[in-house]
Amino acid sequence: MSTPKSIGAIELSSIGVGYQIEDEMLKAASVELLIARTICSGKYLIVLGGSVSDTESAIHAGLAAAGEAIIDHMLIPNVHEGLFPALGQSVVLGPGDPGALGVIETFSAISALSAADAAAKAARVTLIRIHVAMALGGKGLCLMTGGVADVRAGVQAAADDVRRRGLLVSEVVIPRPSRELLGEYL
Repeated sequence: MSTPKSIGAIELSSIGVGYQIEDEMLKAASVELLIARTICSGKYLIVLGGSVSDTESAIHAGLAAAGEAIIDHMLIPNVHEGLFPALGQSVVLGPGDPGALGVIETFSAISALSAADAAAKAARVTLIRIHVAMALGGKGLCLMTGGVADVRAGVQAAADDVRRRGLLVSEVVIPRPSRELLGEYL
């Protein structure tokens, strides 16, 4: 499948219900399974991609069957293409000065995806990592780089998106991060 036009995600409080919902969603529409796994704190995360209409159909099917197990969910039509390499942790920065580092920390895995999309659409930033709940106690984390003004704008857009959901933990902009701080990305 080519790069999805949209992504949808559901975060569940039950692993068993997670497997059931994953099956419902995959049967409901022609979508690609991007992530389906247990995550910290005994939760289950499902992220799908595909056309806007197929992804929306799959999310609706999952929500209809999930009942009280839903922690968070979202649908991003016309997702920014920079989200996929960052989610796959395949972004490597060049040896030049990255300018600034922006960090958004969220209370849910899904809200980090939404934050990353908002940041990438609002400013000229490079999404470098999106961590969803693993080794984070169920939280989400989005890292971005770019010029200081762009990173500030991206972090602000991401924080606003997550704040509306009531799930913001922190928003940080580091104007000139040390090379050691960014060592694993260079």
